[in-house]
Amino acid sequence: MKKYSLIVLLLSIGLACCVSTGGRKMPGSGKTPSLKDVFKGDFVIGVALNRTQIEERDSAAAVFIPRQFNAFTPENGMKAALLHPQWDTYNFAEADKIIAYGRKHRMQINGHTLIWHSQLPSFVLRIKDKDSLRRFFAEHISTIASRYDGQVYSWDVVNEALNEDGTLRRSVFREKLGEDYVVEAFRLAQLAAPNTRLYYNDYNIERPWKRAGALALIKKIQAAGVRIDGVGIQGHWHINNLPLEDIEQSILEFSSLGVKVMFTELDISVLPDPAHANGADISRNLAFNAALNPYTNGLPDSLQSRLAGSYEELFRLFLKHKDKIGRITFWGVNDRYSWLNNWPVRGRTNYPMLFDRQFDPKPAFYKVIAVKAGNAVRKQ
Repeated sequence: MKKYSLIVLLLSIGLACCVSTGGRKMPGSGKTPSLKDVFKGDFVIGVALNRTQIEERDSAAAVFIPRQFNAFTPENGMKAALLHPQWDTYNFAEADKIIAYGRKHRMQINGHTLIWHSQLPSFVLRIKDKDSLRRFFAEHISTIASRYDGQVYSWDVVNEALNEDGTLRRSVFREKLGEDYVVEAFRLAQLAAPNTRLYYNDYNIERPWKRAGALALIKKIQAAGVRIDGVGIQGHWHINNLPLEDIEQSILEFSSLGVKVMFTELDISVLPDPAHANGADISRNLAFNAALNPYTNGLPDSLQSRLAGSYEELFRLFLKHKDKIGRITFWGVNDRYSWLNNWPVRGRTNYPMLFDRQFDPKPAFYKVIAVKAGNAVRKQ
């Protein structure tokens, strides 16, 4: 056996031991492995960051984040409501902090998002005529995309434009600007940001009907001679409903159009979902019920093991198609910071990430690492 093969084999055995001991750090290593280092050369490992984390006011997170991740997406700091609060007013203070944080830690920044029907400034919803909305649309994209061209690695140019059946969502943009508004958004972004990668981002587009709509949308952009570099599959999934076959088919079909595939908002909920649906429709809000919040004192070992198995299957699939995938971004640094504690039911205790509320790795983390180690051994 080659020396390298022996090293990798020993690493995989050590990782397997860590999994069996409930997610403790690797014996003898003194520290947790780094996701960005383990998957270096495969795909970028990203994370969603909030304002507190970007301003490094959480000392534990300030050390943890740049060690584990080499890319990030600001959760809210680059959305229209914050960046463009009034017709003739832009507020770049928070976005500039985002850029500074990325530069300081040499992390890729994914701008999120230029055009989205949600979290719009209130004045946009009061616009009555098409010409005024078209002016806002063009000036908003051009001003922001040009300011940060070459500073953000990529933009989610348009976010969540599709219904579950693959048709265009009824939004203020579609209603007043017509069904070509997505193409026009990419056209404007291309002109304003020639040094930035341009993505379409949505949830559930791994599902056949919605995927068909996303594929048609990408083809329409390309047919218009407009640049689109990638597609972001959000990846908000449930432990009881992980659609692995659909995910693999979506990777194959999107990449066949010549675009990179990103998994942009990855998490796996373990709590009861009375709606029985994956996704991220923030308009869904359900009343609190104690039965929907059963694990306030910690996740049972059986569910911890199932969560680890789900992440293991996902990353085995990601590595299989690593030539087609550009980035895997987790939507939350750890369980404490996950938005799923408050969606679709506020005030719950969810456990969807690889790290617990104290930043300690969970069994799922070590399963993910072991997939990489096992993959390396098989190739020798």
